Amino acid sequence: MTAGVGIGLVVLILVNALYVAAEFGAVGVRRSRVRRLAEDGHRTAQRLLPHVKDIDALDRYVGASQIGITLSSLGLGAFAQATVTVALTGIVARWLALDFETALAATAAGVLLVLTAAQLIVGELVPKAIALQYPTQTALATFWPMRWSLWLFRPLLALLNGSAALLLRVLGARAHGHRHLHSPEEIDLLIAESRDGGLLEPEEQQRLHRALRLGLKPARDLMVRRDRLTMLSEDASWDEVISTVAASPFSRIPVFRGSPDRIVGTLRVKDLVARYVSEGPAPLRALLRPVVRITEDMPADRIIQLLRERRAHQAVVVDREDRTVGLVTIQDVLGEMMGHEPAARAVEAGA
Repeated sequence: MTAGVGIGLVVLILVNALYVAAEFGAVGVRRSRVRRLAEDGHRTAQRLLPHVKDIDALDRYVGASQIGITLSSLGLGAFAQATVTVALTGIVARWLALDFETALAATAAGVLLVLTAAQLIVGELVPKAIALQYPTQTALATFWPMRWSLWLFRPLLALLNGSAALLLRVLGARAHGHRHLHSPEEIDLLIAESRDGGLLEPEEQQRLHRALRLGLKPARDLMVRRDRLTMLSEDASWDEVISTVAASPFSRIPVFRGSPDRIVGTLRVKDLVARYVSEGPAPLRALLRPVVRITEDMPADRIIQLLRERRAHQAVVVDREDRTVGLVTIQDVLGEMMGHEPAARAVEAGA
């Protein structure tokens, strides 16, 4: 195998890496950042901006990069089989004492395996990681090759996009263009830039920051612990129920069966009063409402979603043994967003 063949293989892998970086750079770059650079006179940013601010244009841009990835991959495989495989087949046949056909098949499989690993690492994973970490620099650095590719692949793009849209219509699906993806860190940076630009007050920036990080907070960090809850036994007498309700500021009181470890429902003070006015004293079991149970590792954003789906105000938090460890309410989650400490929210448990 000559040096020219090796250079050709390296070039094809690097071309694949270029198109992968261009695709992820274009999707991950912040349009506001590109627009700011364009306004500051950055020539490449001025040319790149029309391709990332419009969904259809971005779709064509990504389509061109995908065509480039496909063609470079096919070219790499064909070139390697025509050069490396042919050059090594005779050597493999002599070393392993194989006939030509067997040696050719074994060599082709080995070359394909090695090139696939090299292309996956150098041509896919590395440029993808760089593009996701430095999307702006990557999008700008790969723009000019992509501009030429857009011109070169224009007929093929129109054919492929039209065929894909037709197939989607036949399948009853709708085509969705590529949209920009931002990590929580990038969104947090946007919030900070908005504050620095005078668009957000510091308090608003802090609330948005907490809301962004809400999904990282598990129920165990938001709940009011079981030993701080006001609860009733399911077997409590009417007088005990009335005295507990009268002494409590809460409008919803958890009810347990046998042990506080096992909460079986919730008593709404409103239901208690309405039942007493219409029918007089009633067994506590007849007034219970179902309770939502969640695990202590459920994130806050999922808690809100679940409570909305169940039309519930609060949820009992249980451990792995299904024992009650606390109770979390919508006020607890909103309090976290507003910056309230758990101690301040404790008085809202069951409210």
